[in-house]
Amino acid sequence: MSQTITFGEVLMRLSPEGNKKFIQSNTLEFYFGGTEINVGISIANFGGKVKHISCISNDFIGDTAISYLNKFDVDTSSIVRSSRPLGVYFLEVGAVMRPSSISYNRSHSSFSEIQPSMVDWESSLENGSWFHWTGITPALCQGGYETLREGLILAKKKGITITADPTYRSGLWKYGSDAKEILSELLEYSTIFIGGINEMNEVLGTTFNYTNEDFIAASKQLMERFPSIEKVFDKIRTSLNSSWHKIRARMWNGKEFRETEDLDITHIVDRIGTGDAFAAGLIYGLQEFDDFKAMEFASAACALKHTYEGDVNFATVKEVMGILEGNTTGRFNR
Repeated sequence: MSQTITFGEVLMRLSPEGNKKFIQSNTLEFYFGGTEINVGISIANFGGKVKHISCISNDFIGDTAISYLNKFDVDTSSIVRSSRPLGVYFLEVGAVMRPSSISYNRSHSSFSEIQPSMVDWESSLENGSWFHWTGITPALCQGGYETLREGLILAKKKGITITADPTYRSGLWKYGSDAKEILSELLEYSTIFIGGINEMNEVLGTTFNYTNEDFIAASKQLMERFPSIEKVFDKIRTSLNSSWHKIRARMWNGKEFRETEDLDITHIVDRIGTGDAFAAGLIYGLQEFDDFKAMEFASAACALKHTYEGDVNFATVKEVMGILEGNTTGRFNR
């Protein structure tokens, strides 16, 4: 596979063990994550080459985060350092009818200091043929948006495939910029859209429903509004409770609509990073398979992520393919 470029914040996650609330626990587990590095590490676990670009604290926590990325052979040569601390988030993992809860501490993190002048995009993109961005990064700070925009402009000039996962979260947009305006601008440079009806309604200003017919209509309108977008992929989650979900996916590639079967996840270990696992599976799959099988691979990768603690999907290609082949009983591999 060719090199995939990801750009975004690296976070430390702190959680009580198991399904405890913070008030129940005196000990915490920590994991490193962040939407874009979750995607990058998963692609690296599939055998792909990955470079992550970020701004990380210049202390032993930042050193540890970079060592974590290097453990998965992620290229960290374009990461810059800051005197500000690494961003942190706190997670209480829910169970059954009790939902999980998250609190972020990232407003003055090292990544919030990022500026376009800090990233040499020419050298950073030198070996890249795929660029993945999400709506988290431009939502965090003006510098994140401006730095990402510069990278996307150059990536498009170089003919790099660009996947966009707008991941619209209204609570993140606090620095005064208009989410719809910025996401729409960044989509002008993008090739593949990973998102559903909510994201399309946000950027188009529409009120499409969740039916397949509306998904097709919304995808067509999205492609008309952003002619560079060639394909739309949507992960659909059906939540029966905090511990039991179903996952399937659908697509419109400009020619045909396809949809996968549901994958039943009856005992969720960790839901964090599952959308990122879908994106990583799709990026890998689109370079190896046709559109439908790529989507099936992404859906299976997403389902498998629910079985791993932490933010990152540790599944291999062989394990994902096993799910596609119907091996969902969890029997021992001998």
